[in-house]
Amino acid sequence: MSLALIVLSILSPLENAVRWLLARFHDNLGLPWAWAIVATTVVVRIALVPLTVKQIHSMQSLQKHAPEMKAIQQRHKGGDRQKMNEEMMAFYKENRINPAASCLPMLAQFPVFISLYLVLKHFSTGIAKGSDLSWLHFVPSITARADSHWSGFVLLAVYALSQISSSYFMSTTMDKMQRRLLMILPLVFISVIAHFQVGLVLYWVTTNLWTVGQGLVTRRLVPKAAPAAPAAGAAGTKRSSRTPPPAPAGNGAQATATARPKPTPPAGPRRVKRNKGRGR
Repeated sequence: MSLALIVLSILSPLENAVRWLLARFHDNLGLPWAWAIVATTVVVRIALVPLTVKQIHSMQSLQKHAPEMKAIQQRHKGGDRQKMNEEMMAFYKENRINPAASCLPMLAQFPVFISLYLVLKHFSTGIAKGSDLSWLHFVPSITARADSHWSGFVLLAVYALSQISSSYFMSTTMDKMQRRLLMILPLVFISVIAHFQVGLVLYWVTTNLWTVGQGLVTRRLVPKAAPAAPAAGAAGTKRSSRTPPPAPAGNGAQATATARPKPTPPAGPRRVKRNKGRGR
């Protein structure tokens, strides 16, 4: 059995679930097939909310410990990369950080995307046979390729803008170079997306708009994680005239004895020195 057949057999239950959900939105609620795809996308994103919460917590944790991780990278810069990776993995384990959690919602959507592709492949001859497959009176058919009509190019432009916006909200913990790369990638892959059906592009546009709304809500409701406090006496910390001196190293008794002020001498009669040359 080939790999393609194995993948199709694994995705067959999910494909049937997507087809059933589309049919329920169309037959029971009376939604057009295009809006049924939008509603199905919303249901998928609601089902992924637990993974999204883990993603947000992971991004906050990465942002909180970013200075410490950068210090580890600087310490091993130009040295043993394997040792740096081992130290980073130990740091992740110690602070309970899961870097892969930020990719879970995206990875979980790919099987749904492939299943929707398989449903739309024979959509016009299957459950949507004889139905109106247009959308908003300017998209002729949601089963046609996006580059086959001018309306598809409009939808591709909306996809690119929504993908860039969603990448902006989901890459807040990355450096500037990685963020720019992540925001340029949609423009690179738009030639590939243009060969997909309009229904698939509509699925990704809805997903991206959901991500943008989720990012706006997250910024307002979820408190930002406080950055990790620098260690006492760490390099790079500036001291002012009002900054108290650091405690001396040693055991507690020695440190306490050193920190105590010196006792003042007892008060007594004050001797005044005479100036011998004054009386002359």
